[in-house]
Amino acid sequence: MHAVDLIRKKRDGEELTIEEIQFLVRGAATETIPEEQLSAWLMAAFLRGLSLAEVDALTTAMRLSGEVFDPSPLKRFAVDKHSTGGVGDKTSFLIAPIAAAAGLVVPMISGRALGHTGGTLDKLESIPGYRTHLTLAEMQQVISECGASIVGQTNRLVPADRVLYALRDRTATVESPYLICASIMSKKLAAGLNGLVLDVKTGSGAFLRHKQDALFLGSLMVETGERAGTRTAALLTNMNQPLGRFAGNWVEIQESLDLLAGKRHPLNEDLRELSLVLAGWMIFLGGASDTAEEGRGRAEQILESGRALKIFTEMVKAQSGDAAIFTDPEKFHRPGARKDFVAERSGYLAQVNCTQVGWAVQRLGAGRERAGEPVSAHAGLEVHVKLGNKVEAGKPLCTLFADDASRFAEPETLLRQALVIADEPAPADPLIQEIITAENKKQYLESHIAHRM
Repeated sequence: MHAVDLIRKKRDGEELTIEEIQFLVRGAATETIPEEQLSAWLMAAFLRGLSLAEVDALTTAMRLSGEVFDPSPLKRFAVDKHSTGGVGDKTSFLIAPIAAAAGLVVPMISGRALGHTGGTLDKLESIPGYRTHLTLAEMQQVISECGASIVGQTNRLVPADRVLYALRDRTATVESPYLICASIMSKKLAAGLNGLVLDVKTGSGAFLRHKQDALFLGSLMVETGERAGTRTAALLTNMNQPLGRFAGNWVEIQESLDLLAGKRHPLNEDLRELSLVLAGWMIFLGGASDTAEEGRGRAEQILESGRALKIFTEMVKAQSGDAAIFTDPEKFHRPGARKDFVAERSGYLAQVNCTQVGWAVQRLGAGRERAGEPVSAHAGLEVHVKLGNKVEAGKPLCTLFADDASRFAEPETLLRQALVIADEPAPADPLIQEIITAENKKQYLESHIAHRM
C-alpha cells in the first residue's frame, strides 16, 4: 500500500478498507509515514467524513497500536467515565470511588488541562506526592487494593493517537466528530473496559456548544463502544456555568472531599446530582442494579455512608499521595493572594459565558495554554452565585485565588464580559438534557445524517 493512494481515495469520498486504515495507523505509530501525508489524510477525513465502519476500524487500530490494559485478572466488571471537558468538572473524584464501593473496578485514564478546561491529573497532583504516572502493572495493583485508580496515559498506550492528535492540533482538524470519537474511544477501550459512561458537555463552556453536534458525537461514541463489545451510554449535560462552587486545582479536590464527607452546599447540588446520576449509570451498566435510577439511589447510599471517601483516601495513599492533609483541607489551601470580584449592579445572574470563566481560571494560573506548562496548585476561583440567583451591587460574585496579585487584572476583565446581570432571571436549562444508549443511538445518528443532507 501507498499512503498517497489512500489520501486520494479519501479525498474523492471513497470508503477505506480495514486493512488500509490499519496501514495508516501503523505508519503513524511507527512514524514510517511522513507527517505531511498523515496530515493530508486527516484533512481529507475532516472534509469528507468517515463511515461508521471506518470510525470503528480507525478506533480499533489505534486502540491496538500499543499496550492494552487487561482488567480480567481482577475478576470484576471494569467501568469508566469520560467527560468531553468543562469548567469545575470534578465528578471523577466522586464517581470513581462510588463505583468501586459498588463492587466494580475503575481503571480511569485521564488528561491534563489544555485551553479553557481543567485537567483531572493537574487537580490530583495538587495533592503532595500523588503519582499520576504508573505502569499498567502498578495501576492493576492499586485497583486490586482500592477498586479504582486515576492515572495518566502511558507512553506505550495508544501511541498512534498521540501522533495523530498532535497533527490534528496543528492542521485545524480537531473538530471532526469522527476523529474526536476515534481519539477518545481508542484510549478508553485500551483500558479493557466492560462498560463506559460518557458525559458529553454542551453549552457555553463546552467544546461542542450546539446541542445537535453534541448529540451526534455522543451517539457516534455509543455506537463505537457497543461495536467493540463495551456497554456504553452517553449523557448530554449542561455546561452553561461552572459545575459546583469551585474551579481550579486543589480547590476542586477540597470541594470533592467535602461532598465525599457528606457536607452539602446549595451551590454544588448540581455537582452532587450529576455525579450520582453518572455513578448510577456505571452501576447499572456493571449489573449492580436493575436500572440506572436504582443505580443512582445506590450511589447516594454509598456516598452518604462514607465508603466512597474511604476508598478515595486509600487510592490517594496507594499512589503515594499525602492523605493526611484531608483532615483539614481548608487549612492546606494557602494561595498567595485572593480577591473578591464584585457585582457592578443589582439584579439576577442571567447569563454566563462559561468558556470565558474557564479562561479566567487558566489566567489565574490553574491551567495551561500549551502542553507541558506548569500549573499552580492553589489558583482558581469560588463562585458565590449561580444562574438565576439574585445579586446585589457591591457584593461578591466570586472570589479569585492566585499565587500573586499581579494575576488578577486579566481574569477580572474576562469575568466582566462573562457574567451578565439582568433585571429578570433567565429560564434555566436542565442539567441532563438527553441520554443516548444502545437502544436509541440509531435515531440520533440518522437525524444527523438527514440534517447534513
